[in-house]
Amino acid sequence: MDPLGARCQFVDIQTLPTWQQQLGEGVPLDPLDPLGPGDSLQDFPSPFPFRPDINRKIILFCDDVALLNCTAIVNTSNESLGDKNLVSDSVHRLAGPELKDELVKLKGCRTGEAKLTKGFSLAARFIIHTVGPKYKAKYRTAAESSLFSCYRNTMQLAAEQSMASVGLCVVSTAKRGYPLEDATHIAFRTVRRFLESHGNSLEAVVFAVSDSEESVYRKLLPLYFPRSEEEEKVSLPFIPADIGNTEGEPVVPERQIRIAEKPGTLEDDSEEESLRADLGQVGNHAFARMEGDVDKQRKQILQGQMSEAAILKQHQRNYGRWLCRARAEDLSDVAALKALYQTGVDMCGRTVVVLVGRNIPVTIIDIEKALLYFIHVMDHIAVKEYVMVYFHTLTGEHNHLDADFLKNLHDIVDAKFKKNLKAFYFVHPTFRSKVSTWFFTTFSVSGVKDKVRYLDTLQQLFTCMRPEQVDIPPFVLDYDARVNGPYQRSQS
Repeated sequence: MDPLGARCQFVDIQTLPTWQQQLGEGVPLDPLDPLGPGDSLQDFPSPFPFRPDINRKIILFCDDVALLNCTAIVNTSNESLGDKNLVSDSVHRLAGPELKDELVKLKGCRTGEAKLTKGFSLAARFIIHTVGPKYKAKYRTAAESSLFSCYRNTMQLAAEQSMASVGLCVVSTAKRGYPLEDATHIAFRTVRRFLESHGNSLEAVVFAVSDSEESVYRKLLPLYFPRSEEEEKVSLPFIPADIGNTEGEPVVPERQIRIAEKPGTLEDDSEEESLRADLGQVGNHAFARMEGDVDKQRKQILQGQMSEAAILKQHQRNYGRWLCRARAEDLSDVAALKALYQTGVDMCGRTVVVLVGRNIPVTIIDIEKALLYFIHVMDHIAVKEYVMVYFHTLTGEHNHLDADFLKNLHDIVDAKFKKNLKAFYFVHPTFRSKVSTWFFTTFSVSGVKDKVRYLDTLQQLFTCMRPEQVDIPPFVLDYDARVNGPYQRSQS
């Protein structure tokens, strides 16, 4: 004990109530059911079910993270590890001057990384230093991916060092501009997924927040750490469409995709798969049965029995049911196909989504799961303008999509999918595929025909988007070079 009693300010985490013990203290959510009256979410299990064993490890602490007496606390800083912010200033002040000398040896830290030092005069034995991203709306997906890495690498480091407890500050500081609520969603789902898969050795995870941050944390905690089955049900409608992959990693992070050896990420590709898969077979599948209601609605529309507002509401409810299922089900098998993924942006700054026809095994894929995965991924992409690039390169008979199924898909997706799709680039089309697409867009669906652009070469595609902005499968590059000759970059 310091003779001046300095250590009396530190807080033993064993004296703090766990999140499970604080049942009833969360901020009530808006009771409005997004699916409307008469609909129920009880048939859709939550992707974050009630887990009292996990909840007992979670602590919400409204005070300075540097005060925690736990195995390690987290310090948020910049790339040089010399940032001046409320969290970092407090950590340095309580740890003492030795910390600054130690940080010099680390030679900085890249965004998303986590590095370890001793705690020195802190009650915590260690300090985990991490660097959050600078947020810009234009590069939102890259920022999401980096922030996920901060929390994931921090948790991984704690587990590798056999730490019993870790105190997490709010990694994204105000000067870095990351919206607090968006950052909190990423923090919670990343920690939740980590504890589900790798959290056996961790006994406590403390979220340390300021007074201004507490209300957001308390409001969102029930979504990812429901403390009862009732709270799980109440929270389900408010879980975001994008809950990441099985590790909590944001879907289709642009920066990660661009540097990957193979195009797309697990989540991205699976989404496209889902689309393609869904397009394959209809018959007696559950998807066809659900869409039967839509056919009935069409008859009612023709007979003048439904108002335009009622039609729109019914469509939104139907799509809402599919979206809730997409959030809840395990779709990793569809994801492994790697047939759809988000890449960069086109010349107009619009998001580019790639579809790879040859990677769609229409005859063997689970069509319903494929549709769910497509909806899960595309729901958050389609909220703003986007374009699609479809590589028809070397597709076979088993990759061809059923027109009836495509029409059903067109009918079920939300209006934003169609409204915000600005162009559909059809690369390496065949005569047969052009004829089929013409018939489909002319007689089966509306508002799509004028958006289709047939491109025989990659050079034509690169007039719409820069080569570095689109990840192209190697077999597509090889085919184009063989048929059209090597791509010649403009010297202008």
